[in-house]
Amino acid sequence: PLLQAMEREISAAFDSGEPEDVLSRAFKLTVTREDISTLQPLGWLNDRIMNFYMSLLVERSKKEGYPAVYAFSTFFYSKLSSTSHKAVKKWTKGVDIFKHDVILVPIHLRIHWTLLVVDLREKTIKYFDSLGQKGDHICKTVLKYLEEESKEKRNIELTASEWTLHSMGTEEIPQQNNGSDCGVFVCKFADFISRDKPIIFTAEHMPYFRRKMVWEIIHQQLL
Repeated sequence: PLLQAMEREISAAFDSGEPEDVLSRAFKLTVTREDISTLQPLGWLNDRIMNFYMSLLVERSKKEGYPAVYAFSTFFYSKLSSTSHKAVKKWTKGVDIFKHDVILVPIHLRIHWTLLVVDLREKTIKYFDSLGQKGDHICKTVLKYLEEESKEKRNIELTASEWTLHSMGTEEIPQQNNGSDCGVFVCKFADFISRDKPIIFTAEHMPYFRRKMVWEIIHQQLL
């Protein structure tokens, strides 16, 4: 449970002030009261909230004892899938993504958020969808991207046959019970995975996770 002082702060973020008030600024991102309001019950999380939260996960991964995490922007996959590696090759300028343990790819499918996770230690690509849809083609698109990125940046050929691609089934991961929690599910899938923890939450935890995320984003600190 969140402490009373935290609860008061969260309520204030929702209730008082102007939509354009800046409530948090970090990672070259600015989060306004209007952005934070998407974390209200049944709100639909926007790109700013998703990208800010992914950045918090990356920041935490720099600490001792966590897997090294790289997160792509929510705009990455739509760009990649509609163009080619060439169009997104500058997105990793100065970064060797292969030096990380886990790569998070939050995906925006028109009106639904999903998550793709590359585990470079295990050579797996897994797709997490809280509505239970399969994303095999998305896994393949990202594997092809990794092959081209590896060749271009490190001059190393990836062996596709060594990789396991898998869309998580409804019996493997929790599922949302409404039409609006997909973004929170993606953030929490990413949170648990980036700590190497089993995914044990359920749809019942969503109202709590939403409020907790408000505090975490405002304080730029994961609880």
